[in-house]
Amino acid sequence: MWVREFVACIEACDRPQLQEQSADGVYQMDGRMFKKVNTALLGMAISMGIMPVHAAETKKVDVLLVGGGIMSATLAVWLNELEPSWSMEMVERLDGVAEESSNGWNNAGTGHSALAELNYTPEDKNGNVDISKAIEINEAFQISRQLWSWQVKTGVLKNPRSFINSTPHMSFVWGDNNIQFLRKRYAALQASPLFSGMQYSEDHEQIKKWVPLMMEGRDPAQKLAVTWSPIGTDVNFGEITRQFVANLKAKQNFNLQLSSEVEDINHNDDGTWRVKYKNLKDGTVTETDTKFLFIGAGGAALHLLQESGIPEAKEYGGFPVGGSWLVTENQDLAMQHMGKAYGIASTGAPPMSVPHLDTRVLDGKRVILFGPFATFSTKFLKNGSYFDLLTSTTMHNVWPMTRVGIEQYPLIEYLAGQVMMSDDDRFAALKEYFPNA
Repeated sequence: MWVREFVACIEACDRPQLQEQSADGVYQMDGRMFKKVNTALLGMAISMGIMPVHAAETKKVDVLLVGGGIMSATLAVWLNELEPSWSMEMVERLDGVAEESSNGWNNAGTGHSALAELNYTPEDKNGNVDISKAIEINEAFQISRQLWSWQVKTGVLKNPRSFINSTPHMSFVWGDNNIQFLRKRYAALQASPLFSGMQYSEDHEQIKKWVPLMMEGRDPAQKLAVTWSPIGTDVNFGEITRQFVANLKAKQNFNLQLSSEVEDINHNDDGTWRVKYKNLKDGTVTETDTKFLFIGAGGAALHLLQESGIPEAKEYGGFPVGGSWLVTENQDLAMQHMGKAYGIASTGAPPMSVPHLDTRVLDGKRVILFGPFATFSTKFLKNGSYFDLLTSTTMHNVWPMTRVGIEQYPLIEYLAGQVMMSDDDRFAALKEYFPNA
């Protein structure tokens, strides 16, 4: 009944716990983990200078955005609101926008607001649950919702149900220690009005009302605990991207270049940036000078940052890690599950090891995803090259990458175990959440 499996990068909106710098300096950037050894923070945006002085044949724009995903599209819409007179150009290697990590099929589409993700509420050595990070994450997502609401009001986004749908978020655990933790987490979160609608239950019958698919065939003696938040969301970031770009294309100061790959980035003497890109259809090469350069290219960002020559990029490296999901489009099953149910990481396992059983609305249809499962690939993009890892490894980043392997051994051990999983192993993991699978 699980009729489809696809491989994708584990993208940033699905693993926000790695978007922040951890104590050891590990980041996640569109599904690829990067490490920075020195203390300078590397921004994806590179902003310099304001007086272009170049040959007449070179194009000039105020803002150039590399990559046609949710990051570039959001920034472009935001800048257009603030500075409508600025000229902008977006360069995308593929034939359409939102075809890589932003594509709805290539991420879990969770509107992350800390309603279900247990790693946002760590337990200290005294057994107290810290909810400060959960509040921060929730408030950040409310800002995104405010932005989308305004874009709907102004006509930039059409039909909210095409890109965001109410989907309950759940924490789903079993075992005495995990149940005790969830009980304390629920109590702690009640101190914030952001989580006031959350409900808690250990009763099988109540849980069955929320997620009947997860309870069918389950041992009635199994101890369970669940928190259920009806205000969770499922977000199609690909659809938001497409609608954003469609609106921008109608403006005279915006230019979209599809099927175009950036080949070179140079810093001009006056502080601007010269970007050379090639049209992959007809071979045409274009050079553009820009005052502000934004690299939102997902798995291609590492190569482009290295190409820019900025010193902060030297010690970043990419790892050969992707992700896969089990998917069913069976409507009889999909209609029995409405929610995103997150488990808890095993002792010693990294946060991204937490599986979840997710309701998605894609292409106007409800489907169910389960995962993610880590995969090994030397490609940094689904449409990338198998030489991505090799060509991005330099004398500057090889040691930081080695240190990650040494200092994050549980992560490496987890990834190795995931890669070795058979289809039967993955199905066994699914049955912990869906016993009758």
